[in-house]
Amino acid sequence: MPKDSDKPGGGENRTDSSEQSHSKRVQRGTPSPHRGNTPQSSPPRFVSVEELMETAKGVTNMALAHEIVVNTDFQVKPSEPAEGSLEKRVKEIMHKAFWDVLEAQLSENPPSYNHAIKLLAEIKQTLLSFLLPGHGRLRGRIEEVLDLSLIQQQAENGALDISKVVEFVIGMMGSLCAPSRDEEIRKLREITDLVPLLKAIFPVMDKMKLDMANFAVSSIRPHLLQQSVEYERKKFQEFVEKQPNALDFTEKWLQDSAKSVLHEDQAGGAGSLPTPLAVHNHAYLRLLKWNHASDPFPETLLMDQVRFQEMQQVLEQLVLVASVLLIVYNTTGEAISGLPGLMDRLKRTIGVLLTEMHMPSFSADEALATIGERMCVELSGCLSEHGFSPFSTNRQSILKGQISAVTLPDNAIRRLIGSRIQTYLLAFLESSHRSAPTLPGGLAPISKELEEIAMKFGRLVHFNKLVYSPFYQKILQEIVQEGESHDT
Repeated sequence: MPKDSDKPGGGENRTDSSEQSHSKRVQRGTPSPHRGNTPQSSPPRFVSVEELMETAKGVTNMALAHEIVVNTDFQVKPSEPAEGSLEKRVKEIMHKAFWDVLEAQLSENPPSYNHAIKLLAEIKQTLLSFLLPGHGRLRGRIEEVLDLSLIQQQAENGALDISKVVEFVIGMMGSLCAPSRDEEIRKLREITDLVPLLKAIFPVMDKMKLDMANFAVSSIRPHLLQQSVEYERKKFQEFVEKQPNALDFTEKWLQDSAKSVLHEDQAGGAGSLPTPLAVHNHAYLRLLKWNHASDPFPETLLMDQVRFQEMQQVLEQLVLVASVLLIVYNTTGEAISGLPGLMDRLKRTIGVLLTEMHMPSFSADEALATIGERMCVELSGCLSEHGFSPFSTNRQSILKGQISAVTLPDNAIRRLIGSRIQTYLLAFLESSHRSAPTLPGGLAPISKELEEIAMKFGRLVHFNKLVYSPFYQKILQEIVQEGESHDT
Protein backbone atom coordinates (compact mmCIF):
# COMPACT_ATOMS: atom_id res chain seq x y z
CA MET A 1 0.00 0.00 0.00
CA PRO A 2 1.56 3.32 -1.03
CA LYS A 3 2.44 5.70 1.79
CA ASP A 4 1.56 9.40 1.95
CA SER A 5 4.99 10.19 0.59
CA ASP A 6 4.31 8.29 -2.62
CA LYS A 7 0.51 8.50 -2.84
CA PRO A 8 -1.14 11.37 -4.68
CA GLY A 9 -2.96 13.88 -2.56
CA GLY A 10 -1.30 12.52 0.56
CA GLY A 11 -0.08 14.65 3.38
CA GLU A 12 -0.35 14.77 7.10
CA ASN A 13 -3.23 16.61 8.68
CA ARG A 14 -2.69 19.25 11.34
CA THR A 15 -5.14 20.37 13.79
CA ASP A 16 -9.85 27.03 16.08
CA SER A 17 -16.28 25.40 38.93
CA SER A 18 -17.07 28.91 38.37
CA GLU A 19 -15.00 31.28 40.42
CA GLN A 20 -16.29 31.63 43.94
CA SER A 21 -16.99 35.12 45.21
CA HIS A 22 -15.08 36.25 48.26
CA SER A 23 -16.81 38.33 50.88
CA LYS A 24 -13.54 39.82 52.04
CA ARG A 25 -12.07 42.99 50.58
CA VAL A 26 -8.82 43.72 48.78
CA GLN A 27 -5.96 45.74 50.09
CA ARG A 28 -5.71 49.53 50.23
CA GLY A 29 -1.99 49.58 49.68
CA THR A 30 0.32 48.73 46.83
CA PRO A 31 1.21 45.22 45.65
CA SER A 32 3.58 43.14 47.72
CA PRO A 33 6.90 45.02 48.13
CA HIS A 34 9.02 42.14 46.83
CA ARG A 35 7.39 42.58 43.38
CA GLY A 36 9.12 44.84 40.93
CA ASN A 37 8.56 45.26 37.22
CA THR A 38 9.88 41.76 36.74
CA PRO A 39 8.68 39.00 39.08
CA GLN A 40 11.37 37.55 41.27
CA SER A 41 12.30 34.06 40.18
CA SER A 42 12.28 31.13 42.55
CA PRO A 43 15.45 29.05 42.91
CA PRO A 44 16.05 26.94 39.80
CA ARG A 45 15.03 23.30 39.91
CA PHE A 46 16.88 20.84 37.67
CA VAL A 47 14.72 18.42 35.73
CA SER A 48 15.58 15.51 33.47
CA VAL A 49 15.18 15.48 29.69
CA GLU A 50 12.43 12.88 30.12
CA GLU A 51 10.50 15.21 32.45
CA LEU A 52 10.86 18.08 29.99
CA MET A 53 9.66 15.93 27.08
CA GLU A 54 6.70 14.66 29.07
CA THR A 55 5.79 18.20 30.12
CA ALA A 56 6.06 19.45 26.53
CA LYS A 57 3.81 16.64 25.33
CA GLY A 58 1.24 17.45 28.00
CA VAL A 59 1.28 21.16 27.11
CA THR A 60 0.85 20.33 23.41
CA ASN A 61 -2.17 18.10 24.07
CA MET A 62 -3.62 20.70 26.43
CA ALA A 63 -3.20 23.44 23.83
CA LEU A 64 -5.00 21.34 21.21
CA ALA A 65 -7.93 20.55 23.51
CA HIS A 66 -8.10 24.20 24.53
CA GLU A 67 -8.15 25.33 20.88
CA ILE A 68 -11.03 23.01 20.05
CA VAL A 69 -13.08 24.20 23.04
CA VAL A 70 -12.62 27.97 22.81
CA ASN A 71 -12.35 28.38 19.03
CA THR A 72 -15.76 27.70 17.52
CA ASP A 73 -14.20 28.09 14.05
CA PHE A 74 -11.50 25.48 14.70
CA GLN A 75 -10.99 23.09 11.78
CA VAL A 76 -8.51 20.41 10.83
CA LYS A 77 -6.69 21.59 7.74
CA PRO A 78 -4.29 19.88 5.32
CA SER A 79 -0.60 20.46 5.80
CA GLU A 80 1.22 20.92 2.52
CA PRO A 81 4.95 21.47 1.95
CA ALA A 82 5.90 25.05 1.18
CA GLU A 83 5.86 26.03 -2.48
CA GLY A 84 9.29 25.52 -4.03
CA SER A 85 10.63 23.61 -1.01
CA LEU A 86 12.80 20.51 -1.33
CA GLU A 87 10.11 18.46 0.40
CA LYS A 88 7.51 19.50 -2.17
CA ARG A 89 9.84 18.74 -5.11
CA VAL A 90 10.71 15.29 -3.73
CA LYS A 91 7.04 14.57 -3.15
CA GLU A 92 6.13 15.57 -6.72
CA ILE A 93 8.95 13.46 -8.19
CA MET A 94 7.92 10.38 -6.19
CA HIS A 95 4.27 10.80 -7.13
CA LYS A 96 5.11 11.17 -10.79
CA ALA A 97 7.29 8.07 -10.67
CA PHE A 98 4.47 6.10 -9.04
CA TRP A 99 1.89 7.12 -11.62
CA ASP A 100 4.30 6.53 -14.50
CA VAL A 101 4.88 2.97 -13.27
CA LEU A 102 1.13 2.42 -12.88
CA GLU A 103 0.44 3.64 -16.41
CA ALA A 104 3.22 1.45 -17.79
CA GLN A 105 1.87 -1.63 -15.98
CA LEU A 106 -1.68 -1.07 -17.23
CA SER A 107 -0.37 -0.61 -20.77
CA GLU A 108 1.34 -4.01 -20.80
CA ASN A 109 -0.23 -6.92 -22.69
CA PRO A 110 -1.65 -8.48 -20.62
CA PRO A 111 -1.96 -5.63 -18.09
CA SER A 112 -0.15 -5.88 -14.76
CA TYR A 113 -2.24 -4.80 -11.78
CA ASN A 114 0.34 -4.84 -8.97
CA HIS A 115 0.30 -1.09 -8.34
CA ALA A 116 -3.42 -0.80 -9.05
CA ILE A 117 -4.25 -3.41 -6.41
CA LYS A 118 -2.13 -1.51 -3.87
CA LEU A 119 -4.21 1.57 -4.62
CA LEU A 120 -7.45 -0.38 -4.27
CA ALA A 121 -6.29 -1.69 -0.89
CA GLU A 122 -5.73 1.85 0.34
CA ILE A 123 -9.03 3.02 -1.14
CA LYS A 124 -10.81 0.17 0.66
CA GLN A 125 -9.31 1.10 4.02
CA THR A 126 -10.23 4.76 3.50
CA LEU A 127 -13.83 3.92 2.60
CA LEU A 128 -14.14 1.68 5.65
CA SER A 129 -12.79 4.47 7.85
CA PHE A 130 -15.69 6.69 6.78
CA LEU A 131 -18.30 4.24 8.10
CA LEU A 132 -20.18 4.62 11.35
CA PRO A 133 -21.10 1.66 13.59
CA GLY A 134 -24.57 1.46 12.06
CA HIS A 135 -23.30 1.13 8.50
CA GLY A 136 -23.24 -2.66 8.51
CA ARG A 137 -24.78 -3.08 5.05
CA LEU A 138 -22.32 -0.64 3.45
CA ARG A 139 -19.42 -2.33 5.21
CA GLY A 140 -20.48 -5.70 3.84
CA ARG A 141 -20.82 -4.29 0.34
CA ILE A 142 -17.33 -2.73 0.43
CA GLU A 143 -15.81 -5.97 1.72
CA GLU A 144 -17.58 -7.90 -1.03
CA VAL A 145 -16.67 -5.71 -4.02
CA LEU A 146 -13.18 -4.82 -2.79
CA ASP A 147 -12.22 -8.36 -1.82
CA LEU A 148 -8.51 -8.05 -2.51
CA SER A 149 -7.90 -11.81 -2.66
CA LEU A 150 -10.61 -12.20 -5.28
CA ILE A 151 -9.34 -9.15 -7.20
CA GLN A 152 -5.82 -10.63 -7.17
CA GLN A 153 -7.14 -13.95 -8.55
CA GLN A 154 -9.15 -12.16 -11.25
CA ALA A 155 -6.05 -10.16 -12.25
CA GLU A 156 -3.92 -13.33 -12.51
CA ASN A 157 -6.58 -15.01 -14.66
CA GLY A 158 -7.17 -12.00 -16.89
CA ALA A 159 -10.74 -11.61 -15.69
CA LEU A 160 -10.45 -8.32 -13.75
CA ASP A 161 -12.68 -5.45 -14.90
CA ILE A 162 -10.98 -2.70 -12.93
CA SER A 163 -13.16 0.02 -14.47
CA LYS A 164 -16.25 -1.48 -12.81
CA VAL A 165 -14.41 -1.67 -9.48
CA VAL A 166 -13.44 2.00 -9.74
CA GLU A 167 -17.01 2.88 -10.71
CA PHE A 168 -18.20 1.21 -7.50
CA VAL A 169 -15.62 3.21 -5.53
CA ILE A 170 -16.90 6.52 -6.93
CA GLY A 171 -20.49 5.52 -6.20
CA MET A 172 -19.59 4.66 -2.62
CA MET A 173 -17.72 7.97 -2.25
CA GLY A 174 -20.84 9.76 -3.45
CA SER A 175 -22.90 7.99 -0.78
CA LEU A 176 -20.51 8.82 2.03
CA CYS A 177 -19.33 12.33 1.18
CA ALA A 178 -20.70 15.63 2.51
CA PRO A 179 -23.08 17.54 0.21
CA SER A 180 -20.32 20.07 -0.43
CA ARG A 181 -18.35 17.34 -2.28
CA ASP A 182 -21.15 16.38 -4.71
CA GLU A 183 -19.74 18.56 -7.47
CA GLU A 184 -16.30 16.95 -7.15
CA ILE A 185 -17.87 13.47 -7.31
CA ARG A 186 -19.73 14.51 -10.46
CA LYS A 187 -16.44 15.59 -12.06
CA LEU A 188 -14.90 12.20 -11.20
CA ARG A 189 -17.67 10.46 -13.10
CA GLU A 190 -16.77 12.47 -16.19
CA ILE A 191 -13.17 11.16 -16.31
CA THR A 192 -12.88 8.20 -18.69
CA ASP A 193 -9.16 7.34 -18.61
CA LEU A 194 -8.28 5.00 -15.74
CA VAL A 195 -4.98 6.49 -14.54
CA PRO A 196 -6.17 10.13 -14.44
CA LEU A 197 -9.33 8.89 -12.68
CA LEU A 198 -7.40 7.05 -9.99
CA LYS A 199 -5.14 10.05 -9.63
CA ALA A 200 -8.17 12.33 -9.14
CA ILE A 201 -9.85 10.05 -6.59
CA PHE A 202 -7.22 10.51 -3.88
CA PRO A 203 -7.43 14.33 -3.46
CA VAL A 204 -11.21 14.02 -3.09
CA MET A 205 -10.77 11.27 -0.51
CA ASP A 206 -8.31 13.43 1.40
CA LYS A 207 -10.93 16.18 1.55
CA MET A 208 -13.49 13.65 2.76
CA LYS A 209 -11.08 12.68 5.54
CA LEU A 210 -10.90 16.31 6.61
CA ASP A 211 -14.69 16.59 6.48
CA MET A 212 -14.98 13.54 8.72
CA ALA A 213 -12.36 14.88 11.14
CA ASN A 214 -14.06 18.27 11.38
CA PHE A 215 -17.44 16.62 11.90
CA ALA A 216 -15.89 14.63 14.75
CA VAL A 217 -14.42 17.83 16.25
CA SER A 218 -17.78 19.61 16.20
CA SER A 219 -19.45 16.54 17.70
CA ILE A 220 -17.05 16.16 20.62
CA ARG A 221 -16.80 19.87 21.47
CA PRO A 222 -19.74 19.89 23.95
CA HIS A 223 -18.39 16.77 25.68
CA LEU A 224 -14.83 18.05 25.60
CA LEU A 225 -15.74 21.26 27.42
CA GLN A 226 -16.25 19.63 30.83
CA GLN A 227 -13.32 17.27 30.44
CA SER A 228 -11.04 20.04 29.17
CA VAL A 229 -11.54 22.12 32.31
CA GLU A 230 -10.27 19.30 34.52
CA TYR A 231 -7.62 18.27 31.99
CA GLU A 232 -6.12 21.75 31.61
CA ARG A 233 -6.20 22.33 35.36
CA LYS A 234 -4.45 19.02 36.00
CA LYS A 235 -1.79 19.64 33.33
CA PHE A 236 -1.17 23.16 34.59
CA GLN A 237 -0.86 21.87 38.15
CA GLU A 238 1.79 19.41 36.95
CA PHE A 239 3.57 22.29 35.25
CA VAL A 240 3.45 24.41 38.42
CA GLU A 241 4.89 21.55 40.44
CA LYS A 242 7.84 21.31 38.04
CA GLN A 243 8.28 25.10 37.80
CA PRO A 244 7.75 26.71 41.24
CA ASN A 245 7.80 30.24 39.76
CA ALA A 246 5.20 29.40 37.10
CA LEU A 247 2.66 31.91 38.44
CA ASP A 248 4.88 34.94 38.96
CA PHE A 249 3.42 37.00 36.10
CA THR A 250 -0.13 35.96 36.98
CA GLU A 251 0.40 37.18 40.55
CA LYS A 252 1.80 40.50 39.32
CA TRP A 253 -1.11 40.91 36.90
CA LEU A 254 -3.68 40.48 39.67
CA GLN A 255 -1.76 42.61 42.16
CA ASP A 256 -1.35 45.46 39.66
CA SER A 257 -5.04 45.18 38.83
CA ALA A 258 -5.96 45.47 42.51
CA LYS A 259 -3.82 48.58 42.79
CA SER A 260 -5.38 50.07 39.65
CA VAL A 261 -8.98 49.43 40.73
CA LEU A 262 -8.29 50.81 44.19
CA HIS A 263 -6.78 53.98 42.69
CA GLU A 264 -9.81 54.49 40.41
CA ASP A 265 -12.25 53.94 43.26
CA GLN A 266 -10.44 56.36 45.53
CA ALA A 267 -10.33 58.96 42.74
CA GLY A 268 -14.09 58.51 42.32
CA GLY A 269 -14.73 58.96 46.02
CA ALA A 270 -15.73 55.34 46.71
CA GLY A 271 -15.72 54.57 50.40
CA SER A 272 -15.62 50.78 50.24
CA LEU A 273 -12.91 48.51 48.94
CA PRO A 274 -13.46 46.57 45.69
CA THR A 275 -14.24 42.86 45.94
CA PRO A 276 -11.82 40.24 44.60
CA LEU A 277 -14.35 39.45 41.86
CA ALA A 278 -14.34 43.10 40.78
CA VAL A 279 -10.55 43.09 40.75
CA HIS A 280 -10.55 39.90 38.69
CA ASN A 281 -12.98 41.26 36.09
CA HIS A 282 -10.99 44.49 35.80
CA ALA A 283 -7.84 42.41 35.39
CA TYR A 284 -9.30 40.78 32.29
CA LEU A 285 -10.18 44.22 30.89
CA ARG A 286 -6.56 45.29 31.33
CA LEU A 287 -5.57 42.50 28.94
CA LEU A 288 -7.39 44.39 26.18
CA LYS A 289 -4.97 47.31 26.64
CA TRP A 290 -1.84 45.23 27.11
CA ASN A 291 1.64 46.19 25.94
CA HIS A 292 2.55 42.85 24.37
CA ALA A 293 6.00 44.08 23.33
CA SER A 294 7.25 44.76 26.86
CA ASP A 295 4.93 43.28 29.49
CA PRO A 296 4.96 39.51 30.12
CA PHE A 297 1.51 37.97 29.72
CA PRO A 298 -0.03 36.06 32.66
CA GLU A 299 0.94 32.39 32.53
CA THR A 300 -2.65 31.22 32.98
CA LEU A 301 -3.66 33.03 29.78
CA LEU A 302 -0.71 32.32 27.50
CA MET A 303 -2.70 29.98 25.25
CA ASP A 304 -5.14 32.82 24.61
CA GLN A 305 -2.64 35.67 24.26
CA VAL A 306 -3.05 35.86 20.49
CA ARG A 307 -6.84 35.96 20.86
CA PHE A 308 -6.66 38.81 23.37
CA GLN A 309 -4.23 40.66 21.12
CA GLU A 310 -6.56 40.25 18.13
CA MET A 311 -9.52 41.54 20.16
CA GLN A 312 -7.41 44.46 21.35
CA GLN A 313 -6.59 45.44 17.77
CA VAL A 314 -10.23 45.20 16.71
CA LEU A 315 -11.29 47.36 19.66
CA GLU A 316 -8.63 49.96 18.91
CA GLN A 317 -10.00 50.25 15.38
CA LEU A 318 -13.59 50.41 16.64
CA VAL A 319 -12.63 53.23 19.00
CA LEU A 320 -11.36 55.30 16.08
CA VAL A 321 -14.37 54.47 13.90
CA ALA A 322 -16.86 55.44 16.61
CA SER A 323 -14.85 58.58 17.49
CA VAL A 324 -14.80 59.82 13.91
CA LEU A 325 -18.52 59.15 13.43
CA LEU A 326 -19.36 60.93 16.68
CA ILE A 327 -17.36 63.95 15.50
CA VAL A 328 -19.02 63.90 12.08
CA TYR A 329 -22.56 63.82 13.43
CA ASN A 330 -21.88 66.38 16.15
CA THR A 331 -20.26 68.75 13.65
CA THR A 332 -22.84 68.41 10.90
CA GLY A 333 -25.88 68.49 13.17
CA GLU A 334 -29.42 67.37 12.50
CA ALA A 335 -29.12 67.79 8.73
CA ILE A 336 -27.74 64.27 8.25
CA SER A 337 -29.35 62.62 11.26
CA GLY A 338 -31.52 59.71 10.22
CA LEU A 339 -30.58 59.76 6.53
CA PRO A 340 -30.85 56.12 5.38
CA GLY A 341 -27.61 54.36 4.55
CA LEU A 342 -25.32 57.30 5.30
CA MET A 343 -24.00 55.98 8.60
CA ASP A 344 -23.11 52.60 7.10
CA ARG A 345 -21.44 54.24 4.10
CA LEU A 346 -19.31 56.52 6.27
CA LYS A 347 -18.47 53.60 8.57
CA ARG A 348 -17.30 51.43 5.66
CA THR A 349 -15.14 54.26 4.31
CA ILE A 350 -13.47 54.81 7.69
CA GLY A 351 -13.00 51.06 8.21
CA VAL A 352 -11.29 50.58 4.85
CA LEU A 353 -8.83 53.41 5.53
CA LEU A 354 -8.02 51.94 8.97
CA THR A 355 -7.63 48.34 7.78
CA GLU A 356 -3.83 48.37 8.10
CA MET A 357 -3.64 50.48 11.26
CA HIS A 358 -1.59 47.81 13.06
CA MET A 359 0.96 47.41 10.27
CA PRO A 360 4.40 48.97 10.85
CA SER A 361 4.05 51.12 7.73
CA PHE A 362 0.72 52.63 8.84
CA SER A 363 0.65 56.39 9.50
CA ALA A 364 -2.26 57.40 11.73
CA ASP A 365 -1.85 61.08 10.87
CA GLU A 366 -2.01 60.43 7.14
CA ALA A 367 -4.92 58.01 7.46
CA LEU A 368 -7.01 60.40 9.56
CA ALA A 369 -6.20 63.29 7.23
CA THR A 370 -7.48 61.18 4.33
CA ILE A 371 -10.54 60.18 6.36
CA GLY A 372 -11.24 63.88 7.01
CA GLU A 373 -11.08 64.62 3.28
CA ARG A 374 -13.36 61.70 2.42
CA MET A 375 -15.88 62.64 5.10
CA CYS A 376 -16.08 66.18 3.71
CA VAL A 377 -16.66 64.87 0.19
CA GLU A 378 -19.35 62.44 1.37
CA LEU A 379 -21.10 65.06 3.50
CA SER A 380 -21.00 67.75 0.80
CA GLY A 381 -22.59 65.38 -1.71
CA CYS A 382 -25.19 64.17 0.77
CA LEU A 383 -26.22 67.66 1.90
CA SER A 384 -26.49 68.83 -1.70
CA GLU A 385 -28.50 65.75 -2.71
CA HIS A 386 -31.07 66.32 0.04
CA GLY A 387 -31.38 70.07 -0.47
CA PHE A 388 -29.58 71.24 2.67
CA SER A 389 -27.26 74.23 2.96
CA PRO A 390 -23.79 73.57 1.46
CA PHE A 391 -21.07 72.26 3.74
CA SER A 392 -19.02 75.45 4.08
CA THR A 393 -15.23 75.59 3.84
CA ASN A 394 -15.04 76.75 7.45
CA ARG A 395 -17.08 73.79 8.71
CA GLN A 396 -14.98 71.43 6.60
CA SER A 397 -11.79 72.80 8.17
CA ILE A 398 -13.23 72.36 11.66
CA LEU A 399 -14.29 68.78 10.89
CA LYS A 400 -10.88 67.84 9.44
CA GLY A 401 -9.09 69.35 12.42
CA GLN A 402 -11.23 67.46 14.94
CA ILE A 403 -10.78 64.17 13.09
CA SER A 404 -6.99 64.62 12.89
CA ALA A 405 -6.89 65.42 16.61
CA VAL A 406 -8.24 61.94 17.44
CA THR A 407 -4.64 60.63 17.31
CA LEU A 408 -3.56 62.86 20.22
CA PRO A 409 -2.99 60.91 23.46
CA ASP A 410 -5.31 63.15 25.51
CA ASN A 411 -8.06 63.46 22.90
CA ALA A 412 -11.28 63.71 24.92
CA ILE A 413 -13.56 62.06 22.34
CA ARG A 414 -11.35 59.02 21.82
CA ARG A 415 -10.88 58.59 25.56
CA LEU A 416 -14.62 58.90 26.08
CA ILE A 417 -15.39 56.22 23.48
CA GLY A 418 -12.68 53.95 24.88
CA SER A 419 -14.02 54.38 28.42
CA ARG A 420 -17.57 53.57 27.31
CA ILE A 421 -16.41 50.43 25.53
CA GLN A 422 -14.63 49.31 28.70
CA THR A 423 -17.80 50.03 30.69
CA TYR A 424 -19.86 47.95 28.27
CA LEU A 425 -17.45 44.99 28.38
CA LEU A 426 -17.27 45.13 32.18
CA ALA A 427 -21.07 45.15 32.40
CA PHE A 428 -21.10 42.15 30.06
CA LEU A 429 -18.79 40.22 32.41
CA GLU A 430 -20.78 41.22 35.47
CA SER A 431 -24.04 40.11 33.85
CA SER A 432 -22.60 36.59 33.50
CA HIS A 433 -23.66 36.73 29.82
CA ARG A 434 -27.33 36.30 30.75
CA SER A 435 -28.33 39.39 28.76
CA ALA A 436 -26.59 42.08 26.76
CA PRO A 437 -26.04 45.23 28.85
CA THR A 438 -27.38 48.61 27.78
CA LEU A 439 -25.22 50.12 25.07
CA PRO A 440 -23.62 53.43 26.19
CA GLY A 441 -24.18 56.52 24.05
CA GLY A 442 -22.01 56.97 20.97
CA LEU A 443 -21.48 53.23 20.42
CA ALA A 444 -24.58 52.50 18.30
CA PRO A 445 -22.63 52.56 14.98
CA ILE A 446 -20.34 49.76 16.20
CA SER A 447 -22.94 47.83 18.22
CA LYS A 448 -22.79 44.68 16.08
CA GLU A 449 -18.98 44.42 16.14
CA LEU A 450 -18.89 45.28 19.84
CA GLU A 451 -21.39 42.57 20.70
CA GLU A 452 -19.34 40.00 18.77
CA ILE A 453 -16.20 41.02 20.67
CA ALA A 454 -18.10 40.93 23.98
CA MET A 455 -19.33 37.40 23.29
CA LYS A 456 -15.85 36.17 22.37
CA PHE A 457 -14.30 38.00 25.32
CA GLY A 458 -16.93 36.60 27.68
CA ARG A 459 -16.38 33.00 26.48
CA LEU A 460 -12.63 33.25 26.99
CA VAL A 461 -12.95 34.79 30.44
CA HIS A 462 -15.60 32.28 31.54
CA PHE A 463 -13.53 29.29 30.44
CA ASN A 464 -10.36 30.72 31.95
CA LYS A 465 -12.09 31.20 35.29
CA LEU A 466 -13.44 27.66 35.20
CA VAL A 467 -9.99 26.20 34.64
CA TYR A 468 -7.79 28.36 36.84
CA SER A 469 -10.15 29.44 39.64
CA PRO A 470 -8.22 27.46 42.32
CA PHE A 471 -5.00 29.27 41.41
CA TYR A 472 -6.69 32.68 41.24
CA GLN A 473 -8.48 32.18 44.57
CA LYS A 474 -5.22 31.43 46.31
CA ILE A 475 -3.57 34.57 44.91
CA LEU A 476 -6.60 36.74 45.69
CA GLN A 477 -6.68 35.36 49.23
CA GLU A 478 -3.09 36.53 49.68
CA ILE A 479 -4.07 39.98 48.40
CA VAL A 480 -7.00 40.01 50.85
CA GLN A 481 -4.75 39.07 53.76
CA GLU A 482 -2.27 41.81 52.85
CA GLY A 483 -5.20 44.25 52.60
CA GLU A 484 -6.44 43.26 56.05
CA SER A 485 -2.99 43.82 57.52
CA HIS A 486 -2.87 47.28 55.89
CA ASP A 487 -6.32 48.12 57.31
CA THR A 488 -5.27 47.14 60.83
